[in-house]
Amino acid sequence: MSDLSSLALTHVAKLHAYTPGLQPTEAGWVKLNTNECPYPPSPRVAEALHEAIGPDAAALRLYPNPASTPVRAAVARLHGLTEADVCIGNGSDDILNLLIRAYCGGEAATGFTLPSYSLYPVLIGIQDGRMEAIEFDRSMRLPIDKIAASAARIFFLTSPNAPTGVGFGNAQIAQVLASFDGLLVVDEAYAPFAEESAIALLAAHPRLVVVRTLSKAFALAGIRVGYALAHPSVIEVLDRVRDSYNVNRLSQVAAVAALGDPSYYDGIIARVKATRTAAVADFAERRGWFTYPSQANFIFTEPKNARGESGAAVARSAYDFLCARQVLVRLFPSHALTASFLRISVGTDAEMRVLTDTLDAWLVRTAHNLPQ
Repeated sequence: MSDLSSLALTHVAKLHAYTPGLQPTEAGWVKLNTNECPYPPSPRVAEALHEAIGPDAAALRLYPNPASTPVRAAVARLHGLTEADVCIGNGSDDILNLLIRAYCGGEAATGFTLPSYSLYPVLIGIQDGRMEAIEFDRSMRLPIDKIAASAARIFFLTSPNAPTGVGFGNAQIAQVLASFDGLLVVDEAYAPFAEESAIALLAAHPRLVVVRTLSKAFALAGIRVGYALAHPSVIEVLDRVRDSYNVNRLSQVAAVAALGDPSYYDGIIARVKATRTAAVADFAERRGWFTYPSQANFIFTEPKNARGESGAAVARSAYDFLCARQVLVRLFPSHALTASFLRISVGTDAEMRVLTDTLDAWLVRTAHNLPQ
């Protein structure tokens, strides 16, 4: 039989798929690698799902609301907008895919910063689009002039940035909007943990799109619900290219229940931020490791071994030592700015103690050049 991959479109045959963080299936892992919420969702979610399924699960024979109208209404209420300003997706990745599908092509570049969410180039590649990547330097200052000079039709800005956790204020984002002619997508997956949100800029800037997810602060990564907030003319375009029934019935039920319990999630966000503050202090002050100021639910820190050395090999050593002891963090070796860092999701206080104890053990090993 001939190689069936040769039947794929030429640009698809060259693609490299997005690589998610490891998802171990066995018990015993301290999982701090995919920025999931360390706490369960609102109790209202389980109650709503139980009621929706019912004793015989008869409702599951029916298609879900095709426009996710109840979720649109809940999101609109949460942010003081109208349903016409909201599009719901199967996770925020679905929203990003819709934006690429609608605005990306060979005739106009799609822009993004580096480092940032590594799904962007994958989605652009699937569309066979042209890419324009604008590099950060180690300062992580927003390159406003370079974005303004971009010829991209649509530009993706992750704020807070992934993987560094650095947030960009609304004054900076407004500067970009005032000088960039295309559509600016501010990907706010981690904004509930940040100091500001670009949602406040929507009314004055019709070329702004804000993307959110329920995977992080709302503890619903397994449900897959995200949304876009934008001018109704942009939302109408996304609805044209959106798959029918793109969000399943149970996901819609869970999302509405979660969005209806903001006080519960305010408590979770406060706990995560408190743990984050303590962890940043441990890395930056007690250990003396360079650590970016995080506005997300993760920390980006540059480990040093017992000899005070840092770099890609040191980060790999720490990562391997942790992984061998069932503590998962994330390593980003493919970019010069990120290769010497570890990204660590904020877990419970107990999980963070396991992490720091294991790193202390790694330091002892490196002090004596012991095998890992």
